[in-house]
Parts: sequence; structure tokens; C-alpha cells
Amino acid sequence: MALPASLFGWNFLCMSVLRTLLVFSVGVGGALASPAAHAQDAADCGPPLLPQMCVDFDASRSVDPAAGPVVYRWQMGDSTTLTGLTISHCYKRRARYQVVLDVLVPATGEVRQAEKTFEVDLVAQPVINFSLPTKTIRVGDAVAFDALDSGLPTCQNVLYIWDFRDGLTQQGRRIDHTFRKAGRYQVRLSLRGYGPGSCAASHCATQEVVVVQ
Repeated sequence: MALPASLFGWNFLCMSVLRTLLVFSVGVGGALASPAAHAQDAADCGPPLLPQMCVDFDASRSVDPAAGPVVYRWQMGDSTTLTGLTISHCYKRRARYQVVLDVLVPATGEVRQAEKTFEVDLVAQPVINFSLPTKTIRVGDAVAFDALDSGLPTCQNVLYIWDFRDGLTQQGRRIDHTFRKAGRYQVRLSLRGYGPGSCAASHCATQEVVVVQ
């Protein structure tokens, strides 16, 4: 017995959600005065823009009570299979995946394979993210700043620009920097993209760094 056609007037909701993992936070007890030359910080770009690795699928709007009980089987494209009317899944690797939905009818044993397919692209999204190896930086110590997996995938060329708010800037995906004065610095990483029309012109993120004597 074939399933009623009305069951397949699909109305799906697919929503990507951000992981809440932060790369690092820096802070030490006690008040530190900001350097006088930087009493007024430049505009804050916001926190890191992390990769979206999780997706939600909701097929509840496509249920037809007249069709009887059915089972929704989701093949997520990474060897994971889930069942349910609504499902959530987090991928371990940034890539492009094809999600395939099969519909099973327990009463008849019928399986409607690949009833619906969805493309999940975790590669094209911009990512602005950086880290450093220590939570406390001392004056005069060289510290490595790493842009990790930051990038603008739709751009042909991308510049990585660091502004340390101490009067110095540098370029590169991974650089070393030494602060000469104690204080709180809103370190900013900016990505400037050059390329075709779909290229995002620029993105930036800031993190507060505390430097002690």
C-alpha cells in the first residue's frame, strides 16, 4: 500500500545552531589601569564567530494523521543514522554533507527511500576565532596568537590583521607579540577578504587580554 500523497507535501524546518564552546577567556583578580594612550577603546567587534557544527531537523509540520504511524529515518551523511520526528545532530568535522530522509510504514513494511534530501554546508560559513596559550600574560613575555580555523571561504584572498591596542599591529595567521605595559587590552583580529561578489568584505572579533607585571 502506497502512502497517501498528502503526506509528502513536506514542510521542514532546518536550523543550524552555534556551539557554545569558547576558545579561551582571560582574566585575573585585582584592578589594573589601562594605559593612558588607550583610555578610550575602539569599537568592540564582538566575541569570536565559531563554526556552526550542529543542525536540527523538524518534520512535525508534514505529519498527516490519515496516513497512520510512520517512522522517520535520517541518514546524516557521516555514517550516523537517527530516527524521530525531530532530530538534532552535531558533526565532528567541517565539511559538506547530504542528509537523506527515509520514511518507513510499520503496518505494511513499506520503505520510501530518499523521500527527501537536504544539503548541509559547514564549509562556506565565515569563522573568526583565535587563541593564546596562557590566561595570564606578563610584561615582556612573547605570546603566540593563533587564528586557528578562522577564514572567509567565499573569498579568494584573505588578510589576517591583528590590532593589539598598544599602538602595534601585525599580519599573519599565527604571530608572536610582546606587551610592554601592564593593563587590559581589547585585542582585535580582523579578516579582510578580496574576491568575487559573494566574498564577505570583512569580519572581526575581539578578546580582552590582561597583562600583568
